[in-house]
Amino acid sequence: MIAMLAGLVDQASEDGIVIDVNGVGYLVFASSRTLGRAPARGEPIRLLIETHVREDHIHLYGFVDEAEREWFRLLTTVQGVGARIALAILSALSPEALATAIAAQDKAAITEADGVGPKLGQRIVSELKDKVGGIALGPAAAISVGAPDGAAAADAVSALVNLGYSRSDAFGAVAQAAKRLGEAAKIDALIRIGLQELSR
Repeated sequence: MIAMLAGLVDQASEDGIVIDVNGVGYLVFASSRTLGRAPARGEPIRLLIETHVREDHIHLYGFVDEAEREWFRLLTTVQGVGARIALAILSALSPEALATAIAAQDKAAITEADGVGPKLGQRIVSELKDKVGGIALGPAAAISVGAPDGAAAADAVSALVNLGYSRSDAFGAVAQAAKRLGEAAKIDALIRIGLQELSR
């Protein structure tokens, strides 16, 4: 199995890049995030690789960092999410934004990716909610299932969503507010500090 490739950029397309490794060109499919960080033709590149071997082909998927590769692996455990859909999701959302969307159960954020409809978006956030423990959630970790006074935090998120903010943005802002204010924070304080976070 190929786990990493280091070579020179030979050519790039909208969904992949050819890496020249000692005269052998490897076609590596990647997210737009990874492709956006790729250097110019002839420049050195190093990508982490996930190898998929099938009866009729071998595909290589490349990632700029370990977080993106871990999310790719996790996404492809969901029924209906193949490698192409996983790359589309990682093109639409950074690993941090994806973690927040799943923690917030924000299927609308997931459906921004090409090929992800409402049903698949709901399945992804539902199935991955309990599986993201191994991947850092960043500020989203401040509000977790069973957290003390989770009802106030949930109500604060709901209030911010009703004000027109996306569920992921509201969730992240309330997570930061809860971190600053502590476990006993009241809903009005969470909303106030959450709005300050959103206005930054």
